[in-house]
Amino acid sequence: MRFAEKSPSSLRKKVLLIDDHPFMRMGLAQLINQQPDLVVGGEAGDPVEAARALDRELPDLVLTDITMPGRSGLEFIKDLKATRPDLRILVVSMHDELIYAERVLRAGAQGYVMKEAGGEKLLSAIRQVLDGQIYVSPRMSARILESLSGRKPRGSHSPIERLSDREFEVFQMIGQGKSTRDIAGQLHLSTKTVDVHRAHIKEKLGLTDATALVRHAVRWVETQQVS
Repeated sequence: MRFAEKSPSSLRKKVLLIDDHPFMRMGLAQLINQQPDLVVGGEAGDPVEAARALDRELPDLVLTDITMPGRSGLEFIKDLKATRPDLRILVVSMHDELIYAERVLRAGAQGYVMKEAGGEKLLSAIRQVLDGQIYVSPRMSARILESLSGRKPRGSHSPIERLSDREFEVFQMIGQGKSTRDIAGQLHLSTKTVDVHRAHIKEKLGLTDATALVRHAVRWVETQQVS
């Protein structure tokens, strides 16, 4: 198989890869660097490395996972958009788009693609986002349009989708075994505010007490882990 001749590096769009799995970054880099119009301009395994790489590489697009070591992926995206409003951001993740896609779009990203979608769809998503468009799967696009039209989206079965972004972050951290004090410290909130979020989460999920909340959160987080 013969690859198309690559454009000069100055004409290729620069992509910054952010993922805490080196093998994932390696595979993505190999795929992207084979393209005539794209090139990997730096890699990072966590938000601290990402900040340094952004200043150094000045990428056209950030390709990032939503799972961040020691940091909320949603807050990371919000911070990127606050400091670099013109930066294009595409999230590539193993997590279910029905739970995450709308959240990352609200946070400021321009697209969401699941890792299982494959290389061709990922490249299509990268180019679409670089072209100034929004990318989500056809299934997710139809669901968002149904929601905007006032109809309840088909397949909306998870009450977790009803949680606000902040409640969702607290829920995830509860499932990771963090205490109220730990959550407050990491999210820069008071413990009273975290307790309010916990109460709202219990109400929205129909849970009766703190033990049921912890049990439910732990089970949910376990289902989201990479196998």
